[in-house]
Amino acid sequence: MKLLRTKVMRGPNFWSNYRQHLIVAKIDLEELEQFPTNKIEGFKERLQALMPSLYNHRCSEGHKGGFFERVDMGTWMGHVMEHIALELQTLAGMECGYGRTRSAGGLGIYNVIFTYEIEEAGIYTAKAAMAICEALVAGTPYDVEADLKELRYLKNRYGLGPSTGSIVEEAVKRKIPYRRLNGGSLVQFGQGIYQKRIRATITEHTSGIGIDIAGDKEDTKLLLAKNFISVPESSTVTSIEGLHDAIKHLAFPIVVKPIDGNHGRGVTTDIRTHEDAEKAFALAQAISHRVLVERFITGHDYRLLVINYKLVAAAKRTPAQVVGDGVSTIQQLIEIVNQHPNRGEGHEKVMTKIKVDSITEGILKEKNLTIDAVLLEGEVLRLQDTANISTGGTARDVTDIVHPQNILMAERVARLVGLDICGIDVVADDIAMPINKRNGGVIEVNAAPGFRMHLQPSQGLARNVAEPVVDMLYPSGAPSRIPLVAITGTNGKTTTTRLMAHMAKTAGHKVGHATTEGIYIQSHLIYEGDCSGPKSAEAVLSDPTVDFAVLECARGGILKSGLGFDHCDISIITNITTDHLGLEGINTLADMAQVKGVVARSTFEQGYSILNADDDLVFDLARSLSCKIALFSTEADNPRVLSHCQKGGLAVTVEKGYLTICKGIWKTRVEKLINIPITFEGRASSMIKNVLPVALAGIIQGFDIEVVRTALRSFIPSPATMPGRMNIFQFKNFDLMVDYAHNPDGFLELKKFIDKTPATYKVAIFAVLGDRIPSDNIEQARVAAEMFDQIIIRQDSDPRGRSHEELSAQIIEGVRLSGRNINVLRIDNEFEALQYAIDHAIPGSFITMIPEKVLSCVAHVSALKERELPQEYIEANITNTGMLSIAS
Repeated sequence: MKLLRTKVMRGPNFWSNYRQHLIVAKIDLEELEQFPTNKIEGFKERLQALMPSLYNHRCSEGHKGGFFERVDMGTWMGHVMEHIALELQTLAGMECGYGRTRSAGGLGIYNVIFTYEIEEAGIYTAKAAMAICEALVAGTPYDVEADLKELRYLKNRYGLGPSTGSIVEEAVKRKIPYRRLNGGSLVQFGQGIYQKRIRATITEHTSGIGIDIAGDKEDTKLLLAKNFISVPESSTVTSIEGLHDAIKHLAFPIVVKPIDGNHGRGVTTDIRTHEDAEKAFALAQAISHRVLVERFITGHDYRLLVINYKLVAAAKRTPAQVVGDGVSTIQQLIEIVNQHPNRGEGHEKVMTKIKVDSITEGILKEKNLTIDAVLLEGEVLRLQDTANISTGGTARDVTDIVHPQNILMAERVARLVGLDICGIDVVADDIAMPINKRNGGVIEVNAAPGFRMHLQPSQGLARNVAEPVVDMLYPSGAPSRIPLVAITGTNGKTTTTRLMAHMAKTAGHKVGHATTEGIYIQSHLIYEGDCSGPKSAEAVLSDPTVDFAVLECARGGILKSGLGFDHCDISIITNITTDHLGLEGINTLADMAQVKGVVARSTFEQGYSILNADDDLVFDLARSLSCKIALFSTEADNPRVLSHCQKGGLAVTVEKGYLTICKGIWKTRVEKLINIPITFEGRASSMIKNVLPVALAGIIQGFDIEVVRTALRSFIPSPATMPGRMNIFQFKNFDLMVDYAHNPDGFLELKKFIDKTPATYKVAIFAVLGDRIPSDNIEQARVAAEMFDQIIIRQDSDPRGRSHEELSAQIIEGVRLSGRNINVLRIDNEFEALQYAIDHAIPGSFITMIPEKVLSCVAHVSALKERELPQEYIEANITNTGMLSIAS
């Protein structure tokens, strides 16, 4: 057994329409292909002994014990690995219930697919599940508990804490998108200009000054006291001498705490001797040089939670404690308490396990006890000075009994300190009675208060305190998403993306878009490279200046990790043709349609998927979609369009030379094709196919028809607006076009244009790709031979698994199949090949350069053209991108 590769799906993906978080583990089981589980002696018994909880798993039989019955009947090891992976995560506290095992092509090669809650845990689980299967087959011992221990660690290390997690869950319920910005609690909600950020329970609106004040206990007490909020009398000291002076003034009992501590660290309460005071001082000063000494207030410990300056919850807190039974030692009593199913490590569960620390040891010493002492039956022993949940304390909800005067006090405290989310610690005899100096006071104000005691109290009513946080960030009706148009297909994606971005900009939007050439924010290239994957989508959607996103979504990114967004408003599927087949297990056009269909299926139900009605595979996607459908076609009499519109549907076609929008039986002529520069006076059929869905998307988005018309007229084909897409440079004796056609269908579209282009001699410079099906490369060359008089074979720097000789032979074979006797030569370096074509160009010829690296080639040709132009022309035609606008 071998684990060949593990992929992590983080968004909508090929493997599931609805589950975004999936691990896809590609495994090799060739050695076990002839050995299903019922042919491996003792396998079922070993599995039952190692992981008996798998009994609860169901298979297609749909009843308990189904999985073990399936193992007894005989199933393949990939299926076993799938169930083990799910159960490991569940046992470690991560609920994961979806799994599938699918053939990945080749004998014994499978994709094992299962959900994950935490990415790092999911990746670990794939390796652990494989190792368990190997041990079960071999009959060797295996320590499952070690895996569970590691998974629990990964859950605590990388999972969201209960406070942050609750806010994220509340946002998800409202379909507000979110993204974790680090491995901790920094989270971004929303998109573009509507984004909001939190770190745990601090929001981006939380006052920095407020956090500063709350972090300084002395400043907090002074501020509250001046505003007649009851606080215990106190002194700030930095030395033992100062400590004793404070004791003289305040008298015992006292509390000693660091000025800027949190979570109860360094706090000692109910101190009654000078010796204990000095120990407490040393403990506090280890955290903060300045130490607060305050009069000890007797009473119960309460936490009041204020969100958006309104009290939303209150809890009565009790420090960690044990109750004697007359038999068990203190250590044994702690162990009994920790066995409660609601206690776990850290924030794992409702309550935290009690641990013996220096505070506990100090309390025991003060009471002349040891950890092995036996308490009398019913005797209560507190093990911590503070009532923090994180140190094993418990909480009881008391929200409904807080006195109105105390509610007002808490809300005043939050405003006085300046915290939109505020935890106020109060000691009082009874929270149901007004608090004053005689019966209690505010002892601390906390920024970033924990929510766990309110979300999951040990006793009382749980409070959804995350709800008012999200209400504060996104009040009713406030948007969290920016308009998003997602574009995919085999050909035309990049040009369609650029044109759509141009139209949104014309409509007044601040647009971010990503293509195979880079990421653009408000027309500025911020990163160059293939940016058609999920990370680039996330970058655009995370930019705080963007209010409209247009994203090219290529096959590779979808298969590698899914989409970089959960939903789009409009999706455009340009076409589906033979390109990239044979890669990543996608072997047929039907497979490819399912990959491209991921984008269409991500469309909101109230949104539109714009489909190519001239393409059978694209049109058939409509059957699997729950969103609205719009169609485009170059033929006004396309039966699919006619039927769709007769039912009241929306479409766009070309009718009598006009780009025409059809809404039911009504038609609107937007513009003549000859007036749309990108269509090259209607000669470039491929460009017409790009224009149609963009015009329709503009109408769907609500752009005024005049905006749509203006955008189409003003999008001038040039190296600046669409580099590498039919960029024609007019030299003195010849024309040179840089284009990125790179598959048979792209070449067929190119042929329609070349055949309409007058020239004395037509030359092509191109290569074929080593990771494509040879028959596709041969067909591409055959089409090239039918439209060009000369082919110059160049080579990519990366032949992608094949030799340059083999790739050249494929081109030569395609030329032979064309039946045309044309001139073919090979010059491997693309710039040398281009220079040869230029040096040997005859007057009136047309050279088509199909480069490996589009932007560098366009820049190179622009430089060649620049040498022909006078300086005054150059200065007058520099575009705002810094690129010379010289293409026709």
